[in-house]
Amino acid sequence: MSLEGRVALVTGGGRGIGQAISLGLAEDGANIAINYRRDAQAALETVKQIEALGRKARAYSASVDRFDEDETMVKQILADFGHVDILINNAGQASRGKSVAKTDPEELQRVVHTHALAPHYLSKLVLPSMRERARGDIIMISSNATRLMAGGGAPYNMGKAAMEALAFTLSKEELRNNIHVNIVAPGLVETEMGQRLIQAIRGDGDLRKLDPSMPFRHVCTPREIASVVRFLVSDAAGYVTGQRIYVDGGGLGGLG
Repeated sequence: MSLEGRVALVTGGGRGIGQAISLGLAEDGANIAINYRRDAQAALETVKQIEALGRKARAYSASVDRFDEDETMVKQILADFGHVDILINNAGQASRGKSVAKTDPEELQRVVHTHALAPHYLSKLVLPSMRERARGDIIMISSNATRLMAGGGAPYNMGKAAMEALAFTLSKEELRNNIHVNIVAPGLVETEMGQRLIQAIRGDGDLRKLDPSMPFRHVCTPREIASVVRFLVSDAAGYVTGQRIYVDGGGLGGLG
């Protein structure tokens, strides 16, 4: 599944699922542009790991929910790498678990902007470059929240549902340009966000305690999410677009 000569922009690419995707695509031969918002150290460490694999990598700071920052970032990436033909919309944030009646409007705007508007901005910005390549891929990292639609998470549920609507729309618009658009929707994953979520719900953030009750006897790992992404952007998925793949142990690896 060689990605030799391809360039991937991974938002939130220095930590958790984003880091695993960045490293996995680099292992397959891609050069990686890593977006981060705050944790520069993690992004730069991931750059070093990618360079150790013999691939080119650079880190770029931008709040993906700001179009002006996205525009500046993409221009710099194009100057540094020449093109972008893989976009992984991974950056995200959790909502605070409040009911609709108690949700702060600022939280709603912040979460929906991150999950829905940011992927739209970035897709718009990379499409001109992507259309000039032999193949393009856009992957939306969504959530099985779109399957569960649990109470207490309206901003997150709304943001991810809008992200998926964008993906299905783009898959039709860009088919003629040989651009594949797909969705990967994890359940609970072994990340810092997953630990904080379990801590908030159960009062104990030790994910290992959940292993016996989870599908395949373990909480899903970031690398398992990355493996699905690696398949979708490869030649092995040459006839795959407009699909949503839940990576949640058949619906049993989430919190619903």
